[in-house]
Amino acid sequence: MSNMNPIKDAKTFFQHSAGRWRSQRTTHHLPFRRAESGGSDINVDFLDADDQKIVDICQMHDVDPKSAIGGAYVSWDGAMAWDKENEEHKGTTVFALIPDQDDPRKGKLLRERGYAEIVPVAGEYQMDAEDGLVLITEYETMSIIERFWFVNPNLRLRSSTVKRFGGFNTATFCTESRVEDKSDTEDKSNGVSDEHTKAFAISGW
Repeated sequence: MSNMNPIKDAKTFFQHSAGRWRSQRTTHHLPFRRAESGGSDINVDFLDADDQKIVDICQMHDVDPKSAIGGAYVSWDGAMAWDKENEEHKGTTVFALIPDQDDPRKGKLLRERGYAEIVPVAGEYQMDAEDGLVLITEYETMSIIERFWFVNPNLRLRSSTVKRFGGFNTATFCTESRVEDKSDTEDKSNGVSDEHTKAFAISGW
């Protein structure tokens, strides 16, 4: 990473991710040896540990809300090249971080809904040696491994692999660029300090 301070844990990673992002994605369908491109607009709001959304999702998973350190509310709206008519890639979900007691850089990630199945799901997360965030989610019919990392505060990259039972695999790479609010651009043009205009809410998933 460059132009970034060290990221001590997943909560800090979520806080750095806060805001609006534009994602450009390429998905490789490995059995067919074909690639599909697409894009999405993502908005992420950081949630404090005592936010009601965090409390609700912990209770949904029968987890003590006091063990959460925060999370995110994420919304997305996108499209892929092979979409059928009326097929949509949009939705919202809530994430809650439950760190291990012995190692705050890893733990459980509770989700209101999964990517593969629209049901509550719990996965594992860990911060790697390069301050990348790795998410591992197991479903009944597949497993997903995702890695997120920052190039700089306004550029985040993401890779993911999906392994389905039966051998149907996909690999995806995303480039996610921070979208500045119009008011931020106007403030900067008026000479207002960048430190006062950054909106480090939470980024896109």
